[in-house]
Amino acid sequence: MWADNETSEDLLGFKVHADLLINVINDETVLPVTIGVFGDWGSGKSSVLQIIKSEFDKEENNDALCIYFNGWTFEGYDDAKAALLNAILKELQDNKKLSEEVKDTVKEKAKKLWKSIDWMRGAGMIMKNIALPAVSAYFTGGLSLIPMGIQKMAEFGLDSPQKMIAKLQSDEGADFFKSLQKAEEEQEDKTNAVADFRCDFDDLLKATNFKKLVVIIDDLDRCTPDRIIDNLEAVKLFLNVANTAFVIGADPRIVKHAIEYRYKQKSKISEGDNDDIVKDYLEKLIQIPYNLPRLSDSEVETYISLLICKRELPVDQFKKIHDFFLDFRKRDRYSVCGFAAIKESIDPEQRDNILKSLVSIPDLVPIITQTLSGNPRQIKRFLNTLTLRERLAKVANISEFNMSVLAKLMVLEYSNSEIALFKQLYDWQVDQKGTPKQIVELEEIAKANTDYTKAKKEIEKIEELKNWSGSRLVNWLKVEPFLADLDLSDYFWLSRDKIASTIPGTSLIPTIVKSLYKKLDAESMPSAVTNKIIKEEVLVLSEFERNSFLEFSGQMLGRNPKKKRGYDLFHAMVDSGLPGAEGYYAKTLELIPATDIPPAVGEALKRYSDKPELKNIINNKLKSTKSAAGTAFKAK
Repeated sequence: MWADNETSEDLLGFKVHADLLINVINDETVLPVTIGVFGDWGSGKSSVLQIIKSEFDKEENNDALCIYFNGWTFEGYDDAKAALLNAILKELQDNKKLSEEVKDTVKEKAKKLWKSIDWMRGAGMIMKNIALPAVSAYFTGGLSLIPMGIQKMAEFGLDSPQKMIAKLQSDEGADFFKSLQKAEEEQEDKTNAVADFRCDFDDLLKATNFKKLVVIIDDLDRCTPDRIIDNLEAVKLFLNVANTAFVIGADPRIVKHAIEYRYKQKSKISEGDNDDIVKDYLEKLIQIPYNLPRLSDSEVETYISLLICKRELPVDQFKKIHDFFLDFRKRDRYSVCGFAAIKESIDPEQRDNILKSLVSIPDLVPIITQTLSGNPRQIKRFLNTLTLRERLAKVANISEFNMSVLAKLMVLEYSNSEIALFKQLYDWQVDQKGTPKQIVELEEIAKANTDYTKAKKEIEKIEELKNWSGSRLVNWLKVEPFLADLDLSDYFWLSRDKIASTIPGTSLIPTIVKSLYKKLDAESMPSAVTNKIIKEEVLVLSEFERNSFLEFSGQMLGRNPKKKRGYDLFHAMVDSGLPGAEGYYAKTLELIPATDIPPAVGEALKRYSDKPELKNIINNKLKSTKSAAGTAFKAK
């Protein structure tokens, strides 16, 4: 199996991206600079950042210091800015590239910066946890002092609300209120403090004798919205000094959502102004955005081939393969570096094992690429699940097991848009003791009609099979190994943990999908705002993300069928013409008891009773029921 961790070992051919960014960083005319390495969840951002780090750590780059941070590790700190700055100072003091003499100088110069950090952290904590609760406590008789506030008060020698109120009523309390009133007047001093910190930090860097400081911040998009902005502002306000480069890995949509959250949720900004603010703010924070491309078919086949070689071969033998691949990519950026290319670099006694594992890969690659959107992390998870099930088959002594058959079925299982068909195939094989006649019919039609349009028409003639007429499904049916006359019961037994709750419905939902759903899941949201978000943020998603969003919306509605908002979202998506919305809504409604559907939804469903994919399920579910929703649906 394969570890799902970032690595500097390049199996994706992404070193070219790292080399480009290193070239930019080494251009002194563009420093200081903030670079955004942008890509979807699991797209390989962390691997690119690790390659950059490993290159700057090499001996020939002794004049540069590169520091790597995971933004997520600062999530629990009370002040993100102070935590980030604190970590950078510590790395500077302890770095192995510095001589002891220089370290002493750095430590001396860092003292003032440490004090500044402590002051910023303390001031922020007091205002957040003491000052504001204290004022509230004074005017509410102490009732607003929640346990967290009392705990923080105890740290300052005030162990009860009564003592806090007494203190506020004293002369000391009067001075406290005056200090709050002066906060605005002291804004200029705060600005000077920031400038002083930046100047002191610049002096510290000069003392290290490094020509440049490179700070890599990874996984920023895993942080909460406030923490994302805090970290970015720390970079711009405090650390944007000469000869520095900050390289930030994130999903840009999550960062945009964080900016929107900060300035839309906490300020009164109109819908029209909001988009401009988000765009302008991001451009000021990230000067050079660099978007990682998704893997092509040839890159996916190469990646899978290298992963399998890494698993099957001893370390020294795989190093030969990896070196060959890196050299191959320098000469050829486009072709597959698969078994045919690497077989001469594999020891003869190992070739059969590798060939056996790779034999079905070329035919499945185009479908795997489409299904998993060329996403390296999802490909690796797919292969890990495949390997785990292969091992389960061995432990369970399943005879005549064919890993290629399992891989083909899993491609169907992993596709968000074909989950229902995976379950349907499962039901067919259960009813027919493992050998469903429907798959025989489907494969015969697919093989007999090389033209997709003809195959589609033939499949749609059979009512039971019409949902299998999509172009990707027809291609899937044509790919070997064929499933006709095979007993599929053992293969579905291996997947039994996923029949009720499939993989894409749980671990493969992208972060952007969850964020968008959370944004839309508000009962009080006006329909105009809902429609705007769907048009501008949901419709523009990739096919995989769009189907993930529909699948996730269906799951949420299935869990909360009495909540009207879930139905409203589907109605808005159907009205917008979102591809797949009707089909997903129909599948979801089919699983919801009529008695759980709110009456207002029954009324609303009248508008959709003539929609091709919805009319049957709506009429069958509501016309014959005595439920409140059915009554509302039938009312004239």
